[in-house]
Amino acid sequence: MTLKDIKAILFDLDGTLIDVDLKGFIPDYMKLLSNSVKHLIRPSKFISLLMNASNQIDQNDGKLTNEQIFENIFFPLNGHSRDEINPYFDEFYEKDFIKLQIHTKIKPEARSVVSKAFEKAYDVVIATTPVIPLTAIQQRLNWANVGDFDYKLITTIENMRANKPHEVYYTQIFDFLSLKPEECLMVGDENKDMIAAKFGCQTYFVPSTNSNLEPSTPTPSFQGDLRGLLNLL
Repeated sequence: MTLKDIKAILFDLDGTLIDVDLKGFIPDYMKLLSNSVKHLIRPSKFISLLMNASNQIDQNDGKLTNEQIFENIFFPLNGHSRDEINPYFDEFYEKDFIKLQIHTKIKPEARSVVSKAFEKAYDVVIATTPVIPLTAIQQRLNWANVGDFDYKLITTIENMRANKPHEVYYTQIFDFLSLKPEECLMVGDENKDMIAAKFGCQTYFVPSTNSNLEPSTPTPSFQGDLRGLLNLL
């Protein structure tokens, strides 16, 4: 099989371009972020709001950006406005988010695969879960040793109007690229990545510890590790 007619490659991040222990990363992320405003709101209450916001983003149908949905739930936070709270969030991402790197590990082939995709003149997209800001995703790309590329698009909480595996999420990417779904290849390790096939996208499945494909999910167009994708390119 070949990548004939493919013009864009969409890369998932966690578990695909970087190894990550989500069972450690997610709880520590919520703990550190809640601690950044614990002088204003109890961590338990903050985490409850954070999970509610995440659930609402999962249901986003495209009318608002994910960031707007987040803000509608959070502000005024415990009586404090967005302008009062955001400096604490900014400081967290600037100083404390780096502590989460211990839950990740570089995939040696990731840089080679991304580099070759650019060399072959594909439009390259980082199609990661868009529930955190660009600054955090950029740091994770740096941890993966692929942060210095000029990506066509990086999906973030600021610029997306849906979450994986919602059709709106993928359609927004296709529309941004001005490409047909079948001209795009989604590379990922989870069910929410492979569901892109339901919307016409070709898929490359990279099995990881996070992988759990559902019976109803279309069979991936391709399957293998990043070295296999490198050879395919």
